[in-house]
Amino acid sequence: MFKHTIAAALALAFVGSVHAGKTLDAVKQRGQLVCGVNPSLPGFSAADSQGNWAGLDVDVCKAIAATMLSDASKIKWVPLNASQRFAALQSGEVDILSRNTTWTLTRDASLGLHFTGTTYYDGQGFMVTKKSKITSAKQLKGATVCVQSGTTTEKNLTDYSKAANLSMKPVVFETQEATNKAYFSGRCQAYTTDASGLASVRNKEAGNPDDHVILPELISKEPLGPSVRRGDDEFFAIAKWVVFALIEAEEYGITQANVDQLKADSKDPVVQRILGTSEDTGKLLGLDKDWAYRAIKAVGNYGEVFERNVGPKSALKLPRGANNLWSKGGFMYAPPVR
Repeated sequence: MFKHTIAAALALAFVGSVHAGKTLDAVKQRGQLVCGVNPSLPGFSAADSQGNWAGLDVDVCKAIAATMLSDASKIKWVPLNASQRFAALQSGEVDILSRNTTWTLTRDASLGLHFTGTTYYDGQGFMVTKKSKITSAKQLKGATVCVQSGTTTEKNLTDYSKAANLSMKPVVFETQEATNKAYFSGRCQAYTTDASGLASVRNKEAGNPDDHVILPELISKEPLGPSVRRGDDEFFAIAKWVVFALIEAEEYGITQANVDQLKADSKDPVVQRILGTSEDTGKLLGLDKDWAYRAIKAVGNYGEVFERNVGPKSALKLPRGANNLWSKGGFMYAPPVR
């Protein structure tokens, strides 16, 4: 009994000693979260003519800024191409990379960073012109394929071509813009990248999006999500749990529109916990009790983020599919906020 009492006291002492962490301190001091994003991938991250950024990856940073700074607009956006992104995070140029980046063993274990979770489950596909009459990737034997360098996409293309004995001919470009231009000018017979990226490029760059077809085969797993530098466990925890809170909010029906009413009136213990009206989970993250409330108020729950940016009613018209909640046949499953 006495041993248990000591253990409980030590546990409470440890909980009370949780501190903010150097990244949170730095963000608060400068009054900005610095977020690395894709320069031009509508639906995930893109800026309009006034410099206002929008997209699923953008909303992740807005939610984190809202929790840390009580203001989703206090963000410095740093556009990064595929070859720049990891160096920018490693060097401290950005606090977080939220840039349609695939979580792989090599990246997770050898680049000095941590992936915080998956915000979009994707797979690599191929896009061709409708007039080519190609209906399957298996028909791309010997085809020239536009692909961006410094990506998992390039390696997956080589692996798939070899395994399927298709002898595809990669035409490699350093930037996404150059890859887009080459495909739409007819330099390549096909374009390969994540299927969500193909939908975004088709919608933005094609003169007539209906002239281009995304083939049904997916040749890889591409779990896309944010990453942070190693060495700051506190910020790692914040970045993880903000996304988890958005997923849990969808599960329990908390939306951008009703979050204030639920914060005032809900008697559901889980909703109360998420919104900080019963327990203060924020102190365990170096934040206050309203941390999750502010994230949801800023961008809505995960389902709202998905629908607004990439869902069936958006310009990209992507099905929810694997990105649905686990309770609705998808992969989105968050550990409980408790």
